[in-house]
Amino acid sequence: MIDPDDLRADTPGLDHVVHFNSAGAGLPLRPVIDRVIRHLEYEAVTGAMEAQRAVADELEAVHGAAARMLGCASDEVAVVDSCTRAWQLGFAGFRFAPGDRILTARSEWGSNYAALLRAAEHTGARVELVPSDDHGRISLAALAAMLDPRVKLIALTWLPANGGLINPAAAVGKLARAAGVPYLLDAAQALGQIPSNVGELGCDVLAGAGRKYLRGPRGSGLLYVRREFREQLVPPPPDHASTPRQADGRFVQRLDARRYENAEASVAVQLGFGVALDYALALGIDALRARIDATASSLRAQLAEIPGLTVRDLGAERSGLVAFTLDGVPCPTVQAALAARRINVAVNGLPYTPLDMAARGLDQIVRASVHAYTRERDIDTLVGALRELAT
Repeated sequence: MIDPDDLRADTPGLDHVVHFNSAGAGLPLRPVIDRVIRHLEYEAVTGAMEAQRAVADELEAVHGAAARMLGCASDEVAVVDSCTRAWQLGFAGFRFAPGDRILTARSEWGSNYAALLRAAEHTGARVELVPSDDHGRISLAALAAMLDPRVKLIALTWLPANGGLINPAAAVGKLARAAGVPYLLDAAQALGQIPSNVGELGCDVLAGAGRKYLRGPRGSGLLYVRREFREQLVPPPPDHASTPRQADGRFVQRLDARRYENAEASVAVQLGFGVALDYALALGIDALRARIDATASSLRAQLAEIPGLTVRDLGAERSGLVAFTLDGVPCPTVQAALAARRINVAVNGLPYTPLDMAARGLDQIVRASVHAYTRERDIDTLVGALRELAT
């Protein structure tokens, strides 16, 4: 069982704010902050390239930690600068032709959806939405009925950004694998919050963020590409790290997932990311999931008792993201009023999840995302402030 007070002792930001925005960026861990600063100071007195060579083994261990997080081999993981970058790198490897079909869900992240539409526009492929079930999740029955040889990709956001919905990612993976359809999974909100074993998920490509529930530095993320699927993707543009020059003068691209890495990266951020991965793994992802789920359930129950407040979460199983609106009070006004009390929440608008928000007649929601360090007294503080706003 996780003791939130232990986590709070490692989280200096919690001395200053009540943080309900881990889905945007979790408050960083003291060990992560220290590791980043220590390496930057080492670079300052040693030289950046010299300092990088000195920590080569530690950098290698970051890939090992990422692989343990995903339950895969280290050669299937690239360490990159964000989930967005990871998703873009993975998606860019797919090639489509006229008549090809790309399937996605109503809750897809807005920038992902924009990329799907652009690819379809340029290639003659079609983007098709899989209907949602009664809980708002991607409908497995509808997906199964839509699969045919023309489907060249299923792209799914596992935990959508505008609320607590959890899509049935592993069940989608089973359908994709049985039909031989490639499967790209956006796991930005999942890493550090729920178990993310890629073997169980059945995905071919997965993108994940470091700054959210893992509480790593901003500018960290990872890309998983299944080893057996790697050669089906068009490789990314080369640089001297991903495509080193051989003794015979040829440039040969790496065979592993590090073909997606860039030679010019922040070593300090990568080292901090490794610390964050190790920290979450030591706590145990199952324990983190249990703690976050219980805390989010408590928050939803208390929010539902506030007159004029509507909890907007969908899903049968839910994440630590809690969405709501307050009658007569614009979402940015709610956010600003809470910020004045040093309570952090987010406001999500149509651009983030355009299809789902439009389908439900919403233009904005307030999002309060809990973490394992969130206490009942933090919930009391938030709920008390919202009660005052409601009156």
